[in-house]
Amino acid sequence: MSVEDYRDRTPHFDLFDYFNGQTRGWGMVQDRAGRLKRQFVVDILVRLDESDNLVLEEDFVWNDGEKSRRVWTITRGDDGRLSGTAADVVGAASGASGGNALNWRYNLALQVDGSTWVITFDDWMFLQPDDVLLNRAEMSKFGFRVGDVTIAFQKQSVSGRKSL
Repeated sequence: MSVEDYRDRTPHFDLFDYFNGQTRGWGMVQDRAGRLKRQFVVDILVRLDESDNLVLEEDFVWNDGEKSRRVWTITRGDDGRLSGTAADVVGAASGASGGNALNWRYNLALQVDGSTWVITFDDWMFLQPDDVLLNRAEMSKFGFRVGDVTIAFQKQSVSGRKSL
């Protein structure tokens, strides 16, 4: 699958435009058998830094009460491709978009049972009508699928983040 397969689809998705301001996402993590493992709500606040990079702050609240945070810095290259970094991302993420789709790939260092696993994420985001963004990420380790993350995003009003 390639983002070029979606270049004529609408509504047009631009990561920098969509996440400008505040966004909320509702998600779930499933294991490779499809069993629900965890659920979360993520509030996202975005700004541009002095170099016009997108700084995307994700604040997660998990269904078991855990709270976590990831801060991405995302750069758009001259060719339109995206690259990004975050503290728990190994190396750099890379992505490209076309039409209503964006594909984003990266390796994430996750704590699992007291050890660190490097999990590969293959994210596909599809913008829907009414500014709803659907995201499905396949997680793999050593090339074997270990699970999936599904998230639905919606733009929030400028008045502030909603409480849980």
